[in-house]
Amino acid sequence: MAQATGSSTPAFVSRPLLSRFLELLPGVVLLFTVGYLGKLTEQFLKDYGKTNNLSLPNIEYVLWAILYGLIISNTIGVPRIFRAGVATYEFWLKIGIVLLGARFILGDVLKLGGVSLLLVVLELGVAIFIMQIIGRAFHLKPKLTSLLAIGSSICGVSAIIAGKGAIEADDDDAAFAIAAILALGAFGLFAYPLVGQAFQLSDQAYGVWVGLAVDNTAEASAAGAIYSDAAGKIAVLTKTTRNAMIGFVVLGYALYWASRGQAAEVKHKGRFLWQKFPKFVLGFLFISILATIGLFTPAQLTSLGNLSRWAFLLTFAGVGLKTDFRELRRQGLRPFIVGALAELTVTVVTFGMVLGASSLFNL
Repeated sequence: MAQATGSSTPAFVSRPLLSRFLELLPGVVLLFTVGYLGKLTEQFLKDYGKTNNLSLPNIEYVLWAILYGLIISNTIGVPRIFRAGVATYEFWLKIGIVLLGARFILGDVLKLGGVSLLLVVLELGVAIFIMQIIGRAFHLKPKLTSLLAIGSSICGVSAIIAGKGAIEADDDDAAFAIAAILALGAFGLFAYPLVGQAFQLSDQAYGVWVGLAVDNTAEASAAGAIYSDAAGKIAVLTKTTRNAMIGFVVLGYALYWASRGQAAEVKHKGRFLWQKFPKFVLGFLFISILATIGLFTPAQLTSLGNLSRWAFLLTFAGVGLKTDFRELRRQGLRPFIVGALAELTVTVVTFGMVLGASSLFNL
């Protein structure tokens, strides 16, 4: 058998794949390190309080991981060697959501998903209407207003990126919209848990509210998990229901701008919807079905739940590491002000919706 010479790379490992792995590895290691440091900090404070008979606030590892990430990104910054790997935090988010399906039986998904779907439809209408009105009042460019409406009504950055190509918006419009959504999401991480505690919301009611009101899926998951593990689960389920609507909203805007001759015509609407549909939603439902029919043993369900938490650990670290307030400030204030006014209105409206649903559906 002939042997390759002059190379130590195994024949079954393609060079592009190995190169990509090595490119991502430093950043993934950084995500794990920052996330695990948050977990160690939570445990240290718990142990320290017990040892010294102190009543210390129970701050979840989620918040510590985000704080450590924010400190790094807004002081020394994230060196170039780590950036590609840090950008994978959304991949770990999707893995975490899929595995989270093991912690929901299908009946719970259908019940909560049904309530969430009703509230999501109402939230979509409210968010789009408010963003359009405020955008016009502040004389923002029409396509920038459309991107802000898409991002605030569905799933933040991912929706803006999907919408940008569909309505053929400028790069600057997308950058402004993303900056506004990220800044508001970072603020919401700290504000929402405080409001939930002030109003003594149940884990379920708080999780639904966060899933409706927070735009980015990673930040919605984090804001829920900061409140409690149970709230984090509900927030992810509600946000996943909201994410599933992305194709319909983006299609609507694509058709609108195409009718005005400012975007390409959508010839195959069914194919368009499938392309935009977040496939991890199907993975979540698939795992939930397997758990419902008893395919997993209790030990396996526990293991899947733990793997989901580890995936989210990397996600939460990435939220902090990817949030650079200096970059957000450079994008200007006007889109942020428009986004802030709209988000505040949506937050108040969805809060009222959740209180109403709590009395009707015992959230």
